[in-house]
Amino acid sequence: MVKRGNEVELEIESAAFEGAAVGRLEKLVVFTPFAVPGDRVKVRINRKRKKYAEGTLLEVLKPSPDRISPQCKYFGTCGGCKLQSTRYAVQLSSKRQQVEDLLRRIGKLEQVEVEPTCPSPDIYGYRNKMEFSFGASRWLTQEEIETGAPVKRDFALGLHIPKRFDRILDLEECFLQGELSPRIVNRVRQLAIEQKWTALDTKTYAGYLRNLVIRRGVLTGDLMVNLVTSSYEVERIALFTETLRSEFPEITTILNTINATRSPVPAGDEVYLTHGDGFISERIGPIEYRLSPTSFFQPNSKNAENLFSTIREFAQLSGDETVYDIYCGLGAIGLFLANTCRRVVGIEAQAESIEMARANAALNQIENCDFEVGDALEALSPDFLQKYGLPEIVVFDPPRIGLDRKLVDRVLELEIPRIVYSSCNPATQARDLEILRTRYHVDRVRPVDMFPQTYHIEAVASLTLKH
Repeated sequence: MVKRGNEVELEIESAAFEGAAVGRLEKLVVFTPFAVPGDRVKVRINRKRKKYAEGTLLEVLKPSPDRISPQCKYFGTCGGCKLQSTRYAVQLSSKRQQVEDLLRRIGKLEQVEVEPTCPSPDIYGYRNKMEFSFGASRWLTQEEIETGAPVKRDFALGLHIPKRFDRILDLEECFLQGELSPRIVNRVRQLAIEQKWTALDTKTYAGYLRNLVIRRGVLTGDLMVNLVTSSYEVERIALFTETLRSEFPEITTILNTINATRSPVPAGDEVYLTHGDGFISERIGPIEYRLSPTSFFQPNSKNAENLFSTIREFAQLSGDETVYDIYCGLGAIGLFLANTCRRVVGIEAQAESIEMARANAALNQIENCDFEVGDALEALSPDFLQKYGLPEIVVFDPPRIGLDRKLVDRVLELEIPRIVYSSCNPATQARDLEILRTRYHVDRVRPVDMFPQTYHIEAVASLTLKH
């Protein structure tokens, strides 16, 4: 009988949702992070339940033909890129299989065949935004522990260790945002240590430095650096700005955001502009988008065009439809669809996002888009429908929690002819589709890989009303 602490050998059969791989001990499923389908591995069981167990990879006894050398030296410690040791073609096929499994298991959609995953043009350096954290509790890597060399443990700039929001892995390299980003991170760390600026202590919430946010226009060349601190220190931020401007002329705007709360979110009510205009531009297809420090935007700019094109393809627009873009954010999807339909109506709860959506419509001289502040359910309220009319098509792009059940019920009640549902969480998407399938055919599902090297999956589904 398998118990916690046992060391066992496994044949890894397939990839599982959220990055773990699957092996079996008779009828017991064992989930093991960092294993690759086709591996034979030694695993220590660290959690045991009735039908499954979770293990830690101890040794690869026989590597899979699909196992490759990870590019980053922090692989296995940093939780950001758990699939670096897996060939990219296998990542794509595994993500397709995972979406299909979720649709069948949760959505009860046995007949829907999921299309091949749309690959990302870049598998490294694709991210347009990275949020790095400062911390007063540095996490030591195994290599640092083994060397025994002295390490400054009360200061780190990098990423949180998985499931440890009090510990920061001090990163000297990261391949997700291109070559310039880690150079900026390393220079900021050096400057902060030289100047004896303190990092956030998550126990006392003392410390000056909280976050370093780097945002770039992959297709425009714009570059934003936002230093998030607990207070506004004029001389410090002046030195910070002068240093970055002189050493990194590629930077087009620099900001200092003040967050004096206990919230870990890199945002605040006070924002000081120290260089540039406080915005960057990004281009997806023919549309230019103006982005603020806090604007939500698809993190993979190049593959966002494939994502938006998939939504447009699934919508089957003839040019005469009213499209409701619910959870529209800054209008990214709606503006991309605008020249293929009669009218776009977007709704979003955040007022700042709606201001940006309207500004982006004006920037692109698009006149057939209306954007309103409101909860998603309000978009299908009688007053809203009276103002804008019943849509022929609704596009959903909700947060990870998926659609509110009241919103789903309202869609069923209104019998909207077509739905395109884009989701960054296929599990909640499958849950919602299981309800919608009572009145709708789920015609097509296509994953789009917005996050290479990670387990995250975006999936687009098209639905038509049953007649």
